[in-house]
Amino acid sequence: MGDNVPAFIDILPAQQVEELRLFLKSKGADISEQSAGDSVEDVNQIIEATDVLWREGKEGGTDAEIEAVNNSIIFLMLLIQENKGLISSFCDKLSQGETGDKRNSLRLKLLNNLFSGLNEENAQRYIVYMALLKLAYRADLLSVVSPDIDEIKRWLSMWKVSTICVQALWRTLHDAYRNNKQTELATKVMIELLSTYTSDNASQAREDAHKCIVTCLADPDTFIMDHLLALKPVKVLEGELIHNLLTIFVTGKLSHYLQFYDDNKDFVHALGLSHEDNIKKMKLLTFMQMAETKHEIDYETIQREIGLEPDDIESFIIDVVRTKAIFAKIDQIQRKVIISYTTHRTFGKQQWQLLREQLSTWQHNLEQCLGSLQSLTPHH
Repeated sequence: MGDNVPAFIDILPAQQVEELRLFLKSKGADISEQSAGDSVEDVNQIIEATDVLWREGKEGGTDAEIEAVNNSIIFLMLLIQENKGLISSFCDKLSQGETGDKRNSLRLKLLNNLFSGLNEENAQRYIVYMALLKLAYRADLLSVVSPDIDEIKRWLSMWKVSTICVQALWRTLHDAYRNNKQTELATKVMIELLSTYTSDNASQAREDAHKCIVTCLADPDTFIMDHLLALKPVKVLEGELIHNLLTIFVTGKLSHYLQFYDDNKDFVHALGLSHEDNIKKMKLLTFMQMAETKHEIDYETIQREIGLEPDDIESFIIDVVRTKAIFAKIDQIQRKVIISYTTHRTFGKQQWQLLREQLSTWQHNLEQCLGSLQSLTPHH
């Protein structure tokens, strides 16, 4: 039993069972006042009988009654060793809330009490956490659960649940983030999901891989996507239109996208992607690619490569700088853009070599500075 178990009625478990049976029967539940003679069966019957408490109006229980009864059930479950079936039944009962149910916050609180009561390494925490996620997702209360991806990864490693269970959790969390319009987190979770597949079963993840690509392409704040190409489920899609489109967003130019769109308009629209938004992102990506090899870019080159009118260049550069993917300033007199920093669209062997050369240069310069300082220091 964990350290965060809530306080309960200070009586023996057998007496708690008797009190709960009597109370639920008084509320109209179809339950005997007599114990079933088996602790698991007793708690199971009590869980089923709690339906009467969730009724609307005077016929049901008050929030205080619901909380007290369910906390007592949690206490009893934590005392029973073989309680996986009970925990599943309890979670199913509490996670039934729909959007707009005024007691959804109470349902989440009770599920969290059970989650906190179980030892951190207890695999049954997975059952409870899935119930928490599903209810929070359906009731639009994801912020109450506040899932942290790194924390979830740590839990999953401790719980040692099956790969199928891990995939189910990531898939649920992805849908929750996407529904909550948290596209960046949804993408991170989907990448975690795709990373669980191997070369042997990557073909089973086609739908997830497809969904991941579309999410990244549609996210206005996602510009670096080369890591997706390394995922095994994405590699399975090689040769298909969706993979070709992703490759354009990773390494292609605006002209490549426009040609793809002319050839596959129906496909792009079927993905739910905005052609206008795609153009906007590809203009930025094209400029990023140009800035990788140049410290200065004149207006004429920008006009030619990105298809901008002269009067639109300055506003475009302002939008580029706002993304923080590029640091640049405009020289209006000489009609050029001066690049001080750019994010690389891809980071492969060539980029690692360039980074190595830059670090070597910095090291050499620092050694020269140190030598100069030492030569100026008086020797005693």
